[in-house]
Amino acid sequence: MTEGSTTTAARLESWVPVAPASDFPIQNLPYGVFVRHDRVPRIGVAIGEHILDLAAIAQAGFVDDICEPELLQAAILNPLLAAGASVWRPLRERLSELLQLDGDARVREVAEQFLVAANEVAMCVPMEIGDYVDFYSSIEHATNLGRIFRPNAEALLPNWRWIPIGYHGRSSTILIDGTPVRRPCGQRKAPNDAAPQFGPSRRLDIELEMGFVIGPGNQLGEPIGVADASEHIFGLVLVNDWSARDIQAWEYQPLGPFLGKSFATTISPWIVTLDALEPFRIEGPVQEPEPLEYLRAQRAWAYELRLAVDLRTAHMRERGDKPATVTQTTFRNVYWNIAQQLAHATSNGAIARPGDLFASGTISGSEPGTQGSFIELSWNGEHPIALPDGETRSFLEDGDEVTLRGWCEKTGTRRIGFGAARARIEPASQAPPHCRSVQ
Repeated sequence: MTEGSTTTAARLESWVPVAPASDFPIQNLPYGVFVRHDRVPRIGVAIGEHILDLAAIAQAGFVDDICEPELLQAAILNPLLAAGASVWRPLRERLSELLQLDGDARVREVAEQFLVAANEVAMCVPMEIGDYVDFYSSIEHATNLGRIFRPNAEALLPNWRWIPIGYHGRSSTILIDGTPVRRPCGQRKAPNDAAPQFGPSRRLDIELEMGFVIGPGNQLGEPIGVADASEHIFGLVLVNDWSARDIQAWEYQPLGPFLGKSFATTISPWIVTLDALEPFRIEGPVQEPEPLEYLRAQRAWAYELRLAVDLRTAHMRERGDKPATVTQTTFRNVYWNIAQQLAHATSNGAIARPGDLFASGTISGSEPGTQGSFIELSWNGEHPIALPDGETRSFLEDGDEVTLRGWCEKTGTRRIGFGAARARIEPASQAPPHCRSVQ
C-alpha cells in the first residue's frame, strides 16, 4: 500500500462524526476487541467516538467475498491475524468504503445499525499473546543507562551496534489500557546493605515503548527475512513495560530481567495497521557499522510517530488538576527497526505466531525532556522531576496515574493516533504482610 492509497488519502471523510483532533479518522480504522453489557467479546474498528461492529458486518454479508464470516465473529483477533495481508488489505478497503461519506446511501443505512458508542463498551486485550519479546532498540536509552550505571566505562556494550538485544517477557501479565497496576514486591539490596530485603519496590518506573503484533508468522526452522516483514506484521500498539528498578538491579545478573519486569505490561487497545501508517514511513537513524546482511533493510522502516507520557498524581486528582506531560519523544529515535527486530528474533528458526507481541524497548531522545523512563528523566533520582503543582518525582508513588499517548502527523495527511495506554499504581499486596505501600 502506498502513500496515495485510497484508504489513507487526506481528502476522505466519513459519515460518522469525527473531530479534527481525533485519533481515529477514517484514514486509521484500527482493530480492537470490545464487550458490551452482554459481556461477549466482539471485533471492531474505531471510527471517531464509535466502533464499527465487525461481527455484525460479517453477519450481514458485507465481506463474504473477502473472508469467512468466522474470522470477524471470533472473540479475539488471532484468526484474522493468521489470515495474512491477502485478507487484511481488501478488508480494510471494504470497511473504508462502508464508512465513506460519498458511499452508497443504502449501504450506509444498514451499516449505521452496527455502530456502537465507544463510551458504552469495555475494551479487551485484542489477541491471545503466546509470546512476548522486549527489545532494547533505542541507542539514546541504552547510552543513558550505560552512563548511569557504568560512568567510568563505555556507555554501549560492544555488541549493541551489531545485534538487536532483547529478552522474553511474560505474556500472562499483559494488561489492557485502564487496568490498575499493583506495586510489585521482590528482593532488593541497597549498595551498603549486607544482605537483600524482601518488600515492595521503591523505584517503580515506566518504559515508553511501541510494540508490533505478529500476523501469519513462520514455521519452525524457517526465518522471516527483513524483506518479508511487512507480510508478517499486522500493526502497532503503545506499550508501557513497567519496571521495578531496584528489584531489577539485584536480580538481572547474569541472566537478565525477571521479576523486576514480569509483574505488568500495559498496552493500548487499538492495533493501528501498517497500511494506516504507510504515509508516515520515514528513514531511520544511520546504522554504523553496517548491519550484517540478514539485518539489512532495503526500504525505510521508521515512522513519523510522536509519543508523550502524562502523569497525574493522587493530589492532582483531588484538586481536579489536569495531568502533566513529563516527556515527549519520537519513534524515529529507534535504532533497530521493527523489520530488523522480527528478522533477528526468527533468524535461528524460532517460531513467531499470530498474536505474538514484540516491543521496541524504551524510546528516548537526546534532548532534555525526551527520555522514555523516570530513571533517565531524574538521572537515577539525582534530579527529581518537578511537577506543576510543586510535587516532585524520581520514581512512581502509589496513586500515580500514567498515560502513554502516540500519534502520527505529517503535512498533506490526516492525523491518526493510537489512543492511550494508562494505568494507576495501587499499593503493594498485603500478602505477604511486610509488603506495604510506598508514598
